[in-house]
Amino acid sequence: MAGRYDPNPFAEEDEVNPFADPAVRGKASGQSKFGGGAFYTSSAGTVPSATNSRLSPLPPEPADFYDRNAPIDIPLDTASDLKKKERELQAKEAELRKREQEVRRKEEAAARAGIVLEEKNWPPFCPIIHHDIANEIPIHLQRLQYVAFTTLLGLFGCLLWNIIATTAAWIKGGDPKIWFLAIIYFIAGVPGAYVLWYRPLYRAFRSESAIKFGWFFLFYLLHIGFCIFAAVAPPIVFKGKSLTGILPAVDLISGKALVGIFYFIGFGMFCLESVLSVWVIQQVYMYFRGSGKAAEMKREAARGALRAAI
Repeated sequence: MAGRYDPNPFAEEDEVNPFADPAVRGKASGQSKFGGGAFYTSSAGTVPSATNSRLSPLPPEPADFYDRNAPIDIPLDTASDLKKKERELQAKEAELRKREQEVRRKEEAAARAGIVLEEKNWPPFCPIIHHDIANEIPIHLQRLQYVAFTTLLGLFGCLLWNIIATTAAWIKGGDPKIWFLAIIYFIAGVPGAYVLWYRPLYRAFRSESAIKFGWFFLFYLLHIGFCIFAAVAPPIVFKGKSLTGILPAVDLISGKALVGIFYFIGFGMFCLESVLSVWVIQQVYMYFRGSGKAAEMKREAARGALRAAI
């Protein structure tokens, strides 16, 4: 059974101050508590401790140390500055509204005149023409328009390869005139094809214009004739070896095999271009007759002849 004068087990123990006198801190093990007073044992007997081992608490902060209701000094614009900015914004808004009305007026005038604003968007890396088959051409004509566009790109490839082949022939001792003629064919042929027959077909499919169909048929027949002539390349009209046809290819294959192979490749490209172009004009003509545009074109031609006669 515990002694009568055992210390209270629930009493709070004194903390040892690490910054107290070492002599006092070394004797802390001999301390005991009686009635809340601290004592230590020495040769003279039991002596109360002279040093308080507890740290004094920090003084409490005042209640108004952080004044949350203190006013914050934020510079505000004066009433005159606000009115000035409001007037500037109103002026800009009026100017934008005026420009919008002007643009709308021009668009309406262009629409009434039948003018379609075309934004250049092809090729994507350097837009030079307007081309948007998916959004502007009726869905039942898109396939035919894509094939016609393929013939335009095919002509570009044929004339570009023609330059390469004539360059090889020139390096192997040919006439430099054939190279200059090949450059002329390329510079005049590709933009001419786009302006004379591809753009009229594009606009004819988009607007169902009989006149545009007429322009397409006229110049697309010339395109097919040129491709067939280039595939043969007889030494007439054009300088003999300035086109990569079958005749100059046969002539060159015996003495200059590499140049002859280049010309045979060009011959095959012109043949493929001719066959694809014939298919395109057949399909366009079938649609032209089936849609009734042929009769409309005849009536317009008759009216034009009558007006010219009068």
